[in-house]
Amino acid sequence: MAVTVKIPAQLRAVTDGEGEVEVEGSTVGEALDAVFDEYDDLRERITEDGGLRRFVNVYVSGEDIRFRDGLETELADGDEVTILPAVAGG
Repeated sequence: MAVTVKIPAQLRAVTDGEGEVEVEGSTVGEALDAVFDEYDDLRERITEDGGLRRFVNVYVSGEDIRFRDGLETELADGDEVTILPAVAGG
């Protein structure tokens, strides 16, 4: 299934400035792996020990995957996967 993975501005330095990447995947994990195949440096910024980093949120069509099936959340053709790292500061 073709899905679009949206890359936030703070991570575009490792995607050559790309804000969206179209990949194939039937789950969120497969889609992210496909993105990591193209942009391996992104992997260490998004994942840790095989799961998402603590302060990285991923949404499928606006729904947080942590409240669904995590990286095993199934995707439909045309879904949008949004990566959204938490921003801290003051």
